Amino acid sequence: MAAKQWQFEDAIPTRAEYPRPIMRRERWSSLNGLWHFGFDDDNIGLAADWHKTKLAAEPELPFTHQINVPFAYQSNLSGIGDRAVHETVWYARTFINPRGQLLGPDERLLLHFGAVDYEAMVWVNGVQVAQHRGGCTPFSADITHQLLDDAEQQVVIVRAFDRAKDLTQPRGKQYWREQPESIFYTPTTGIWQPVWLEPVPAQYIDSVLLVPDIDTCTLRVETGIAGGDPTGLSVEVEVFFGREQVARGIVRAASSTVALVVAIATPCTFSPYIPCDDWKGCALWTPEHPVLYDVQVRLLGVDDTRLDEISSYAGMRKVSIRDGQFLLNNQPYFQRLVLDQGYFPGGLLTAPTDQDLRRDIELAKELGFNGARKHQKVEDPRWHYWADRLGFLVWGEMANAYEFSREYVERFTAEWMEVVRRDQSNPSVIVWTPINESWGVPSLSQDDRQRSHLRSLYHLTRSLDPTRPVISNDGWEHADTDLVTVHDYRDSATLAKAYSTVEGSLSGKACRRPIFVPGHGYNGQPILVTEFGGTAVSGTEGWGHNTAMNKDSLLSVYAAQVNALIESDVLQGFCYTQLTDIEQEANGLLTYDRQHKLDPEKVRSITMRRSK
Repeated sequence: MAAKQWQFEDAIPTRAEYPRPIMRRERWSSLNGLWHFGFDDDNIGLAADWHKTKLAAEPELPFTHQINVPFAYQSNLSGIGDRAVHETVWYARTFINPRGQLLGPDERLLLHFGAVDYEAMVWVNGVQVAQHRGGCTPFSADITHQLLDDAEQQVVIVRAFDRAKDLTQPRGKQYWREQPESIFYTPTTGIWQPVWLEPVPAQYIDSVLLVPDIDTCTLRVETGIAGGDPTGLSVEVEVFFGREQVARGIVRAASSTVALVVAIATPCTFSPYIPCDDWKGCALWTPEHPVLYDVQVRLLGVDDTRLDEISSYAGMRKVSIRDGQFLLNNQPYFQRLVLDQGYFPGGLLTAPTDQDLRRDIELAKELGFNGARKHQKVEDPRWHYWADRLGFLVWGEMANAYEFSREYVERFTAEWMEVVRRDQSNPSVIVWTPINESWGVPSLSQDDRQRSHLRSLYHLTRSLDPTRPVISNDGWEHADTDLVTVHDYRDSATLAKAYSTVEGSLSGKACRRPIFVPGHGYNGQPILVTEFGGTAVSGTEGWGHNTAMNKDSLLSVYAAQVNALIESDVLQGFCYTQLTDIEQEANGLLTYDRQHKLDPEKVRSITMRRSK
């Protein structure tokens, strides 16, 4: 089922592709494009009732600017490009009343936001419809009852509040000082992911979770139902491989969450990659062969009439650890990852186009990488879609804070649960990483509260998703963890010596911190070096963790470091820093505008080489 916009006459689409590929509907309308916009540096907007602005033919103050949503005001593509700090900003626009022609009499209208950094309040026609805290995750509002029947133009207003210097607020690499420096970059405030409208029936599918089991060749589909008592309703699931239906099931709803397990019976002739003698009953997803099944989920009424329908997809794959080995689909798998921070010239955290999201993955694969640590950013769902479609492993990582407090724990935990919920159905996501390098928990060795928080994040994540490994703290100072990961920017000779033994790998000399916090130790987990390299070319503007004299030297340094890690009998993967330059940081294999610094075929041959 292709997603099609019912286009408003006044819409100016940018980033016009459907924003949520894992749960698509046929009818929707983008609200990306030009919005009225204003700064509220004195924070007077609420008291002055800015949310009640009518937006007649001429916009009323304070909306003195126009902004191109979904780009943050700090970005050039927003049309503003103001790098000064403005903690409170307001947005406003109209859309045509969809009742009658576009919205049926018994239908609801949902307003979706992909992400607003950091706190958002939303009004429709002067009535508050939503409030959300968390700059990385989506939220929605049912605005049906706020539509004005006697007005053609409906008004939506958004207030975003983003604390510039509150280090207990999860922010990732967004800097809190006036100018970007070191490993920190230009911040993002307000709307930075798509906004759209979607009509749904009175009772509708609110969520879908897809959990594959390759050992039994089954797919578990959990469907959330919203809009009233689901008694008497049914959920129907169909699974297709190409045009062939390979599974179907139907179950009556006994609550607002309905679970159904369907068997994926796929003939071996459907897959060109696997001999029939080795066929296990379903086509498996891997980076080399990213086979996807199409999934249709329908909500049926008491008389089995179709109420709602969404399109999705699933990858049959399994991530596990057995006898100290990392396994993909029950086979040992060496991870060749690249650090990807998802910043773009012009758009900052927001990709200029969907093609830019796809191209980043294609470029990484051209260089021989089979996946990425999406570092300190919860990426646009469209990027995850392309990772699923193109075959690219993903480590899901939260944007961290930098100071510990009770408020931080509440903020971080709530948003992290939303991240896991949003991305749990994507087959490309194989690892969860809530914390990086003790950010937000800087006193783990002295503070038992912080150690408890680290342990709680591990167990919370495992309770939400027991199908993926969880890293408690990537880089060092691990508590409970399924993988042991180390960050090490030393030279190739030192890397070769350090990772020749388990003891050397766990010495902590690279980071000058212990690999484990007090009370925890190594229990045979797979070991990976998940940051290394970071080499810039001497004489170029910007900095790196290390420096090469020229491009030929950069290739030699890269080869020596990768070879040192691949030849280790201890390591089961690596992650190179990094894919692209970003602002003042010049240690990417690509420039900020995605140009190759080195011959991609030479880099690919190094990245993909096997141990002797």
